[in-house]
Amino acid sequence: MKLTILVKRILTLLLAASGLVLAACSGPNPIPTGTPTLFAPETPTPTIVWFPPTDTPTFFPTQTPVPTEDFHPGVGNLIFSDSFDQTEVWNTVSSAQASASLTRNRLVLSISGPGPLSIISRRNQPVVGDFYAQAMVEVNLCSGKDQYGMLFRVSSSENYYRFTVNCSGQLRLERVRGGETYPLLDWLSSGDAPPGAPAQVKLGLWAVGREIRVFLNGNHQFTQFDPVFSDGTIGFFIKATGQTPVTVSFSDLSVYSVYYNSPTPSLTPSLTQIPSRIPNP
Repeated sequence: MKLTILVKRILTLLLAASGLVLAACSGPNPIPTGTPTLFAPETPTPTIVWFPPTDTPTFFPTQTPVPTEDFHPGVGNLIFSDSFDQTEVWNTVSSAQASASLTRNRLVLSISGPGPLSIISRRNQPVVGDFYAQAMVEVNLCSGKDQYGMLFRVSSSENYYRFTVNCSGQLRLERVRGGETYPLLDWLSSGDAPPGAPAQVKLGLWAVGREIRVFLNGNHQFTQFDPVFSDGTIGFFIKATGQTPVTVSFSDLSVYSVYYNSPTPSLTPSLTQIPSRIPNP
């Protein structure tokens, strides 16, 4: 009986001890659940290239510069210059409709009557064959198809070549033979030919043998060939085609010798034309 009571007390004590332990483990403060810490993935560190490769340069073949073509080769010494102060070497005339006079170092050609009417003044010496000539032109009164220009290789009043510019900005090369006019190159528009007046322009002519090269303001306009006239004197002209007056003056004439062997032209000569602007009609 006493043993049974002792065993019961021991069991009671053991159960009490177990309850304390369970109470301690399951108290009011639960064990916190931890939030996992997230880590960003590591960015790989770029590799430093201490000696980066360089682009291999592309080499292009060297271009050989092409020299600018000389359109008036072989120009030599000055044959003569004219300041238009010697009345004895120029044809001068004065009438009610037209006049040619030397005034203030200029050859002044003027037409006051209605056209068509033209006037020519030629220098009576020297006779030149191969040459380069240039002269300044001042256009005072001129319009439409009125004309002015230079005569060269003049042998008489009916035989010569004529480089013509009109006041619509065009130019032409003619041969006058026996008083009849033959166009060697018909009207060609050029930006160097001034349309109308007042205006200034420099005429240039290079003639060697049968080859003739024409210039305006130092710019080559065209090349033509003709074997008819080989030498002669220099002159100037104007032509009125309408009812309005025409006045043009010429100054600073210079003529140079030329030493050049012109190549034999083909049967169909090619023209080198440089029209830089088409004038307004």
